[in-house]
Amino acid sequence: MNISSEQPKIIVVGSSSIDLVLETDKLPASNETVLASSSESYFGGKGANQAVGTARLGASVYFIGCVGMDPLGQQIMRNLVNENVNVGFVYETDREATGTAYVTASGGDAVIVVVPAANKCLTTDHIESADRYFQTSDLVLVQLEVSLNVVEYAIKKAKKYGKKVGLYASPALKLNEQILDNVDFVVAKSTELYTIFGEDQKEEILKKYFNKVFVRDDTNSTIYFDGTEMKYYRNDKDKTVYKMGMGDAFTSGFAVALCHGNSVEACVKFGNEVSARVSVNKGSQTGLPRLSDFIS
Repeated sequence: MNISSEQPKIIVVGSSSIDLVLETDKLPASNETVLASSSESYFGGKGANQAVGTARLGASVYFIGCVGMDPLGQQIMRNLVNENVNVGFVYETDREATGTAYVTASGGDAVIVVVPAANKCLTTDHIESADRYFQTSDLVLVQLEVSLNVVEYAIKKAKKYGKKVGLYASPALKLNEQILDNVDFVVAKSTELYTIFGEDQKEEILKKYFNKVFVRDDTNSTIYFDGTEMKYYRNDKDKTVYKMGMGDAFTSGFAVALCHGNSVEACVKFGNEVSARVSVNKGSQTGLPRLSDFIS
């Protein structure tokens, strides 16, 4: 991958949370009680994951989000600052607690329940307050753990100033044509295509949105259509141990590579490499690599 001399300027609009991860021997069935062998907490939220991910890869990052006025919110703020993420547009609210996620994990599989809480309090006014930073950014990243209205507003503002926009379509929601037309790339899970696009014929979707939609599965493989043929990229699936945060890591790597002017193929490969490194560590942010890890 080529690295230019310019430091990319990226705005991430999205969620932040504290993730409580319970390790069990098996995932519980309906009405079943299982015992956890351990419980650990990590920093998470798809927005915060991508803010940290792109910052570690050398970008100058502004995060626009919302936390509660509570100890968890302060922990998230300190972590973002420590990761060199600008938190000037992370808002605190007394209306809701800080967002949390509850994860039951077993053998690499996981069941996740997210409580958005303060993340729901992010508004279009918060996006408007950062207007001058949208003007000077190179790329804007959004996900779907905040209000869709906020996501649409952020996309519209980015395109007003001619900026690139990346969307990680998770948790899956139906995307309208206006969103799909205005974003520069969409990352989607292979199991959620029907929810996102209203159809599940993968090849037809990829051909319609060539070089724009990138479909991933939990073995860290990515497929897209380059206008001529289907392109596949897969890392060694045997190295995929922990699946949390892989999509955010891929999106971060793809975005940074794109900002440095790389080809779509190079962006996909770099995104997969970043994602592979996350998958060998617990927690969505723990294993996020730094740019120096890729430069010999």
